[in-house]
Parts: sequence; structure tokens; C-alpha cells
Amino acid sequence: MSVIAASARIHPLAVVEDGAVIGENVVVGPFSHVGPHVVLKDNVELVSHAVVSGRTVIGKGSRIFPMAVIGGVSQSLHEAGEDSTLTVGENCTMREGVTMNTGTVGGGGKTVVGDNCLFLANCHVAHDCQLGSGIVMSNNVMLAGHVHVADRVILGGGCAVHQFTRIGRQAFVGGLSAVNYDVIPYGMLNGNPGLLGGLNVVGMTRAGMERATIHIVRRAYKAIFEGEGNVRANAIAVRDEFLDCPEAMEIIDFIGTESDRAISSPFRRKG
Repeated sequence: MSVIAASARIHPLAVVEDGAVIGENVVVGPFSHVGPHVVLKDNVELVSHAVVSGRTVIGKGSRIFPMAVIGGVSQSLHEAGEDSTLTVGENCTMREGVTMNTGTVGGGGKTVVGDNCLFLANCHVAHDCQLGSGIVMSNNVMLAGHVHVADRVILGGGCAVHQFTRIGRQAFVGGLSAVNYDVIPYGMLNGNPGLLGGLNVVGMTRAGMERATIHIVRRAYKAIFEGEGNVRANAIAVRDEFLDCPEAMEIIDFIGTESDRAISSPFRRKG
């Protein structure tokens, strides 16, 4: 049985299947379709022609625009119809044509999106992705399965992110870039294949990071990526030098974390 708040406004040309949970002041616009296992929290709006399906929860104040399909089954070749979920946080905007898939059992069964994220037209979030808060995905950005994107990352239009890749907090990825390897926190990546072009100093400044701290992080970056050893060895070697700078340590710890992908660097890989 559906649970529909009295203050919800459901257009007569919309379909809300039995079992859906509709919160206070939710708006379901014409020709939208809400599946039987969907939860729309308070103040959610489906503008029109939007589809929310699967075991999906949409957080308070989020908006979904026409032709978006949120909560569809994964496109994994191993998809077998098992129960899996998609959770979208509060105050997220999913513009026209955005698609987000539920998880897969083999990948943990959960696709998760944080709060205050903006997904512009025709973005795709694949199965088992884990996204933080304050993320901006410009038009036509594509995330493959199992991608992790941390808080306040900006992804430029048309960029594609390889499966199992991690993108660290406040990184910036330029438009049309191919993200084949992990991107460090505060990193700035461009190109195909994507190469690390330094630090996202503009983003760091806008976030209120002090200039002295930015200089320390720059020094850590140079020691890691311009040192004589490989990236991981350099990060271990300089660790003690930057223990008093949490931002530099964030990069060092990111590099030291086990991952399915290598670390993006300023240099093109051979072979």
C-alpha cells in the first residue's frame, strides 16, 4: 500500500505505483512514473516525464527534470535482478536525461549520492558508484561502475571515468577528459588520456584554504610527483615532513590507500 502525504501534489497524468512512499509537499508532475519501491522524501519535485524506479530513495528538496531515469537496473553484464538500492541525498538536482542505476550484489548492492549535488543534462551514474556531497557533474559526464567521487569534485562536460576509479576531494576534471586512473584530492586533470596538471588552486582558494596551506600542499605535490622515486614511494618518503598539514596528508593517505587503479600523474604512461 502506498503512503502519500496529504500535502503531496500528484498530477492526474502521473503514475504512482502501489507501495511508493510520498512525503510532504512532494510534487509529481505530468507523465512522471514512480515505482512501487520508491521513497520520495519531503519537498521532492519531479518536474514532468521523470521516471524513478527500483529500490530508490530521493532525499528532501531534490528535483528531477524531464526524461531523467533514476533507479534503473544496472547495465552490468552480471545483472541478474537481485535486490539492490540507490540512495540520493538532499537538495540534489538531476537535469534532463540524467540516468542513475542501482547497485549490484557483487559490488555491494548500493549506489549512493550525497547532498547538494548538481547533475547537468545527460549525465550517467552507473552501478555501485559512491558519490560525496557538493559534486558538480556538467553535461554528458559518464561514471562507469564502482567509481568513488569525494566531496566538492567538479567534472567538466563530456568527461568519462573508468570503472573502479577514485577521484579525491575538491579535484577538478576538465571537459572531455578520460579519467583512467585515480585523481588525488585537490588535483586538476585534463586530456585524453587524462594527465595531472597540478593542483586545483582556484577551488582551494574558493573553499577558504589559507595561502600558506596551499603553499605547503604545493610543496608536497612537487615532492611526490617530481621526486626521483615512483609516486607511492615518494609519498611514503615525505610523510613525516607533512604530518602537521591535514590537506597534504589527505593526498599522501589517498596515494597510500589500496586501489584497483594507478594514480594519475603529470606524465604519459608508456606501453
